[in-house]
Amino acid sequence: MLTAAEDDSRLAEKLVEALYRPDGSRALRPVHALGIGATGTFVASRIASDFCVAEHFSGEPITTTVRFSNGSGCATAHDGWSDVRGMATRFHLADAAATDLVAMTLPEFFTATPEAFLDFAAAARPAPYKGESVWRKLRALLRLELPLRNPYPGETISPDSGAIAFADVHPNARLAVFGAAAIGAPLSYVRASYHAVHTFVVTGKDGTRRHVRFSWQPIAGVANTNKSETPVDSYLLAELRTRLEKGSDRFSLVMTIGETGDAFDDPTRPWPPHRVRIVMGTMTIEAVADDQAEASERLSFNPWLLVHGMEASDDPVLRVRKEAYKISSARRGGAPCPFAGG
Repeated sequence: MLTAAEDDSRLAEKLVEALYRPDGSRALRPVHALGIGATGTFVASRIASDFCVAEHFSGEPITTTVRFSNGSGCATAHDGWSDVRGMATRFHLADAAATDLVAMTLPEFFTATPEAFLDFAAAARPAPYKGESVWRKLRALLRLELPLRNPYPGETISPDSGAIAFADVHPNARLAVFGAAAIGAPLSYVRASYHAVHTFVVTGKDGTRRHVRFSWQPIAGVANTNKSETPVDSYLLAELRTRLEKGSDRFSLVMTIGETGDAFDDPTRPWPPHRVRIVMGTMTIEAVADDQAEASERLSFNPWLLVHGMEASDDPVLRVRKEAYKISSARRGGAPCPFAGG
């Protein structure tokens, strides 16, 4: 009989393996393969510590390392293609401590359990593109299904067909799958909103524990490229370098407070839009990191790298991500994951 930790580890191994794309590289992450590291400073708002006593919400300036990325596991840059983007942030705390916040441009996840995510990863594995006629697209719309888009120039495998077929028979996957298929491409990594997706538990000054979700909102506003124009394969890294040479950019960290009846352990289900939101602070992105190997490619993030004042919820997908990130880091020869020791 396997222990829960052993079962999570075995499942995480299968998940990491299933996520590798045929056009990916084992030397890179299986998803969010290509990215860029930047440095910045986070300063909490005056009320942040009332809601969470974690060190990075104390109000003191906190140095950060941020990795922006394309969601695909493809080893070739296709910045202009519709794709989920990632924003992984490490807050560097006192005495060499740290905490991570891993976020993406989708507000919901694809499945509610790691077992279902393994099924999804297998079903959504990119397959050769098969174009759809106008009539098939119309039929899909009439059936309230998402039609496949036409391939981009040079695109030979479809990232959406298997995922859409999975969502057709798994209703709780539809928000994330349909959102991912239609998300587009940002003008800049700092012109997108990023969501941590999972629920965490924070403790305030008065000892109150709250279930919360986090998101990064760009001060510059959200803006995508023009879908009617031919996508540009590589522009996001150069755009960020040029932008930060001219000045800094900022994100607000927004914390949404859940209420009784909200889904605390299911990342596929959104919370009602009228939930209380607290601006927990502002992060200023200041420069592209000089050492990209250390700040981006070798750096190992993990959503379980938490500090006093923050806890993981009972979300089973969040639970298995602890092992999956550790395994992915070891496979690609990254810096030791914070949980590499067990």
